[in-house]
Amino acid sequence: MTHIPKEPVMLLSYINTQLRDFYSSLEECCLSLGIEKQQIVSTLAAIDYHYDEDKNQFI
Repeated sequence: MTHIPKEPVMLLSYINTQLRDFYSSLEECCLSLGIEKQQIVSTLAAIDYHYDEDKNQFI
């Protein structure tokens, strides 16, 4: 499992960078990094960020 930031704003930056630079979808990113998609979605929803499939980023 990849070490990912726990702090929500740092997680947002990390995940959006991964999505932009390496992955075409959140599912692909989570599978490749060995992280739980729901954990990412829930953590970022708590700071009012939600995944946009068309833009492939949390906005």
